[in-house]
Amino acid sequence: MVLRGLVADWPAVQAARASDGEAASYLQRFDRGAPLEAFVGPPEIRGRFFYAPDLAGFNFERQRSRLADILRFLLTTARDENARAVYVGSTPAPEIVPGFEAENVMPLVEGTDAVPRLWIGNASIVATHFDESDNIACVVAGRRRFTLFPPDQVGNLYVGPLDFTMAGQPASMVPLEAPDFELYPRFREALAAARTAELEPGDAIYIPTLWWHHVEAPGPFNILVNYWWRDVPDDTGSAFEAMVHAILTTASLPEHQRDAWRAMYETYVFRPNGDPAAHLPPAQRGILAEPTPQLRQRIRQFLLRALSRY
Repeated sequence: MVLRGLVADWPAVQAARASDGEAASYLQRFDRGAPLEAFVGPPEIRGRFFYAPDLAGFNFERQRSRLADILRFLLTTARDENARAVYVGSTPAPEIVPGFEAENVMPLVEGTDAVPRLWIGNASIVATHFDESDNIACVVAGRRRFTLFPPDQVGNLYVGPLDFTMAGQPASMVPLEAPDFELYPRFREALAAARTAELEPGDAIYIPTLWWHHVEAPGPFNILVNYWWRDVPDDTGSAFEAMVHAILTTASLPEHQRDAWRAMYETYVFRPNGDPAAHLPPAQRGILAEPTPQLRQRIRQFLLRALSRY
């Protein structure tokens, strides 16, 4: 869902509409000098932060810096086509610019644990990836182009390593700006299902959990604020990590056994027929009982004991 003008009245957006310098000055009002991490790449990557050609590393470095230095670099190199690519992502605003969230309020996330996070840089391309949380992303300065793919397109996206990633989540290996259809033929199907949104300062976009998204910021000075939240307790854990465990235990089984386990997972995890323990007395449902913090702790202890055997 694209939310045009959702944050147009934010003081940060109004400053950015005046000029990049005004936007930078506005942020610096709150800056307490705390260190942050930036991705820094050579000019030749053209803002596409990605793997190195051999997939053994990345085409950028992680560097510790401070907000004032990042903003100064962006402003002084705005007209330099050979400037290094710089990208600050997922930085919690209360840690770097405390007070920003009080002046730039997001009412749609009230009642959640969402924290405003800053994304700042020059021209950048973030490869197609997913998040395990719902997401509202708000453009403050510059423009953003979002290309989204439904979750069922994962098999057509040619995803890279699951456990060696740029910023936490696996990413598609296909460069959206120049896809090689001989190498990635099924990507045509993904593109047929894709949706693209162009956002200006003040606009926002809601991205549901597990929707894959490619994000491009074409200008020399860009600021975005996003909010992530989940509708389950934090101690529920990660479904992605559960999938990795299933890869360990299930993916290499013979096909007929995988089919049998698929039926088991469908019944107990995805539950197309409703509660699989509804026929049992509530006191005898074990780990299938109504979720509580105590039950989740019991399940974690069960898993820890099982994993410790190996």
